[in-house]
Amino acid sequence: MTQPLTFGLDTFGDVTHDADGQPLAHAQVLRNVVREAVLADQVGVDFIGLGEHHRPDFAISSPEMVLAAIAGQTTRIRLGSAVTVLGSDDPVRVFQRFATLDAVSGGRAEVILGRGSFTESFPLFGFPLDDYEALF
Repeated sequence: MTQPLTFGLDTFGDVTHDADGQPLAHAQVLRNVVREAVLADQVGVDFIGLGEHHRPDFAISSPEMVLAAIAGQTTRIRLGSAVTVLGSDDPVRVFQRFATLDAVSGGRAEVILGRGSFTESFPLFGFPLDDYEALF
């Protein structure tokens, strides 16, 4: 039996620019991501994944919060992180946040765990990079 083909999108909330070439405020980028996900839900996209970054060039540092905003305005699109950096987070809190998102979204939440492609979150949260392997 073959599985149906599914389509998904992902973003880190890259800071984009306005018509004058000025970078948009992070708050505006976050609102744009929510609007884009609502449109994706309406046109039949199956999944939206939001990546976690703690850098000035990306607006999404808390994917669960943005996914919760999306959940409140959508009905079918699956909601996931892409990725949640487990090595610099508390695994129990990750579970709690995504279990809550899953509950409020009617079972549409998915957590994708990873090491992260950048390491800024480790010193930001007080974790030494020497412990990178052990933390993951």
